Amino acid sequence: MCSPRVMATVQEAMSRRRFLGRVGAAGAAAALGTAPPGAAGSAQEAATPVANPMATPQALASPVATGGFSRVQDLSHVITPAFPVFPGFRSLQVTNQAAVEADGFYANDVAFAEHTGTHMDAPAHFVAGGATAERLPADRLVAPLVVIDIGERAAGDPDAQLTPDDVLAWEARYGPLPAGAFVAMHSGWETRLVEPARYFNADAAGALHFPGVHPDTATLLVGERDIVGLGVDTLSLDFGAATSFDTHLAVLGAGKYGLENVAGLAAVPPSGATIVVGGPKHEGASGGPTRAFALF
Repeated sequence: MCSPRVMATVQEAMSRRRFLGRVGAAGAAAALGTAPPGAAGSAQEAATPVANPMATPQALASPVATGGFSRVQDLSHVITPAFPVFPGFRSLQVTNQAAVEADGFYANDVAFAEHTGTHMDAPAHFVAGGATAERLPADRLVAPLVVIDIGERAAGDPDAQLTPDDVLAWEARYGPLPAGAFVAMHSGWETRLVEPARYFNADAAGALHFPGVHPDTATLLVGERDIVGLGVDTLSLDFGAATSFDTHLAVLGAGKYGLENVAGLAAVPPSGATIVVGGPKHEGASGGPTRAFALF
């Protein structure tokens, strides 16, 4: 007889296959104009407009509702030249190359550091010989999404960190972390993007102060849990005042990937959502801007 662990793993794998099959079928039907009865129409933005280009993206009604999901939440910020980047990296630069009026088409030349905006950190970012982003298996980019909220603590302490106790408290309420999960820290820090200086939150000596993930938590997640990656809604997996990159080293050193500057987590349930990560795929990528979505 199979052990409960084996049965749970098989059940999760079958659920994952059913989900992917339904999403594929729904997408194909929509492309052919033969969506099944009851499927939602084209995605429409929520009623509240986004006036600030760096504001939290809105959740959309989704045609993948037939796959068991009715909402799609954009987890990526719009990258602008004003979007904060980690010190030492250059901001987005856009140079117009052609205009419809003069050339018959519109095109830009775009230059940016790989670690700009909502972006991926591949293992190679900190590990010599580690996998670059384009080599990450695609099945690691679709995963159960776990959102752990430390917003109340972060509101009073910019140096707040996601701790092992936070993970254990989440599990006490929602059950064990799903196998192959992507874990995201929600601190609410993105509300500061309207004033980039507050997003950096540097003190008089130049040290940054924003929330991150404690190295002990990273060690727990990669050593005692089965995760594919770790995300934060701040500039770095390590909290801003860190003097070393221990969280990065623990996560990327274990072959996992990170997402930084994740958006829209306030609109995602703590448990039950699925993340889809459109990671970068240029050759030799240490990371790169990423379009990610939560389906729920």
